[in-house]
Amino acid sequence: MSYFAVIDTETTWNNELMSIGVVIAETCSFLAADMRYYVLTPFKDHGGMYSDALYIDGITPYLETGRKNAVSDLIRFLDSYGISTILAYNAGFDKGHLPELGRFIWRDIMALAAYRQHNPHIPDCADCYSTGRLKRGYGVESIYRMISSDFEYYELHNALTDAVDELRILKILGHDIGKYRLC
Repeated sequence: MSYFAVIDTETTWNNELMSIGVVIAETCSFLAADMRYYVLTPFKDHGGMYSDALYIDGITPYLETGRKNAVSDLIRFLDSYGISTILAYNAGFDKGHLPELGRFIWRDIMALAAYRQHNPHIPDCADCYSTGRLKRGYGVESIYRMISSDFEYYELHNALTDAVDELRILKILGHDIGKYRLC
């Protein structure tokens, strides 16, 4: 069985990593096989736009520890599944905050989700550039609403729940992971 990972991160007001969510999924089915959630100390206490979402809905971290320990555990976790490819929505942001994961292949979900030619769920009336890219409304929340028809959905901005939602976007779009742009 082949697997890939979906990663999401949340940061503090000072752009320090405060949480990491990762979902391991089967390449052939896009079904979640495993997941982990890390809350990083001391940064979790430094405040950020989404600090209130760190423990939302009773979610508890797999590890609440310093960055070095969390990232070491994350790398072991990825390696245990033979992960070579990581996908993320706006992958440059997450990759930039996790330089320790530079040996992995990073691919950007947004690179396809925001383009009419790759996302058949974008309505004809949507305002797009000549390239087919949406001019606005191409964040996770807008795209998820568009492709799932769940217009009451809202992004929780918890790194784990957001990674799960990003996997759902991948599954609905149905593209092979190799089609997503390298980051």
